[in-house]
Amino acid sequence: MSDDTAAKQAVLNRLRRAQGQLAGVIAMVEAERDCREVVTQLAAVSRALDRAGFKIVASRMRECMTAPEDGGTPQLNEQELEKLFLSLA
Repeated sequence: MSDDTAAKQAVLNRLRRAQGQLAGVIAMVEAERDCREVVTQLAAVSRALDRAGFKIVASRMRECMTAPEDGGTPQLNEQELEKLFLSLA
């Protein structure tokens, strides 16, 4: 398995986990579960999404910062990449 394929699979796994956690939070709200339990699970969903976002940025950072083989300009400059990364914080 290539590094790109492994990184993609890791992101997909994290997103699927977050999707399952979010479904659980929805069910908890519908069942009128205790507020603390709901918030705790919602925080877990948020962390899972953050981790997926960081994984995407980290695995694609090199690609975004390097110029394409045709000699064009990089997809993102350093400031754009920093802004993208900080949008996850």
